[in-house]
Amino acid sequence: MDWIKEQTKVLHPELIEMRRDFHEHPELGFEEHRSAEIIVKYLEDLGLTTKRVAKTGVVALIEGDPKGPVLMLRADMDALPLQEENKVAYASKNPGVMHACGHDAHMTMLLGAAKILTRMKEPLQGTIKLVFQPDEENAGALPMIEDGVLESPKVDGAIGVHIWTPLPSGTIGVSSGGIMSGLDVFQMKVTGYGGHSGYPETAIDPIIAASDIVVSAQRIQTRETSSMKPMTLVFGKINGGTKANIIPDEVTLEGSIRTLYDDSEDPPIKRLKLLAENVARVHHCECQLTWVRENIPLINDVKLVSDILPVAKEVVEDEEKVIPYRTMASEDFSEFTSRIPGVFLFLGTGNEGKETHFPHHNPRFNIDEDVLPQGVELYVKGALNYLERNSKT
Repeated sequence: MDWIKEQTKVLHPELIEMRRDFHEHPELGFEEHRSAEIIVKYLEDLGLTTKRVAKTGVVALIEGDPKGPVLMLRADMDALPLQEENKVAYASKNPGVMHACGHDAHMTMLLGAAKILTRMKEPLQGTIKLVFQPDEENAGALPMIEDGVLESPKVDGAIGVHIWTPLPSGTIGVSSGGIMSGLDVFQMKVTGYGGHSGYPETAIDPIIAASDIVVSAQRIQTRETSSMKPMTLVFGKINGGTKANIIPDEVTLEGSIRTLYDDSEDPPIKRLKLLAENVARVHHCECQLTWVRENIPLINDVKLVSDILPVAKEVVEDEEKVIPYRTMASEDFSEFTSRIPGVFLFLGTGNEGKETHFPHHNPRFNIDEDVLPQGVELYVKGALNYLERNSKT
């Protein structure tokens, strides 16, 4: 057994203990104070100097050859506003807050990787920047970038790992190009003129207009966008009216558009705005649409994917368990990969027998803790492979 794999197995009990502690004490975005303190202490105990970035973010350097490249390894820290339903000893102690996306595991795996990387017998062929990012669920990467996380020293490349219940435990999913979607979240207000349901001709019904907008909007996905360009357009919330015999003045709608391609030249959200305004006008209503771009598409660098594939196969010890994978979920690691070459990998943790097959953001979400050493090994060997392949010396 190689030394790195052996070290991850030695660390396994520590990884489980650390992950369960994070899980038991989840914190929302930019409130990860306890998590940050634990991370800082762990890294400083390894002899590293830490820096606080973007309120609760933590950054540290593992320095090797100053002439070599600088690689960022990133883990996210925040939990979700969700009440946990798992009946486990380490269930969340914070009511209404839960690690339901695996960020507790990500922090743990990167800390484990830091421990092994600081114990390497040979000096690194470059520098590794450890980045613990707050508020991933609400695009916390951008504040870190604005605080200079990609500078001093300038980062040349990035690796991120996300545990993933849709994939079986011990499977690694990775592809080049677009692998996670861009995300626009929109709000829409359709305004009419309220009245009595007994004589609706005296009113202007915004419910009819809103219904027509929902149906008509589907043509953007099915008739105006190439089937070779993955996209979803979903209305997730409709609200209007107070009583069965009252035609309301207005209806509000909320939804999201996701694209797995660069849509900057012809964004579907702008087509939705034009369509909604004109459909409302047909019904003698007005429509106001506003939106927020929460994430841009996550694009994996072709070369870095090619370079890391042998590493992934070595980690799982079975090349058939390394598969191409894409998803329409979103991740703000995309902010990093839009600025520097990066690769983002999915580490399967789905195991029905261990009840770790529930979806992300589900109150029963949990992970197969046997994959934690694989996550550590993937970070470590991925980093060493990157530094070796990109070293200038």
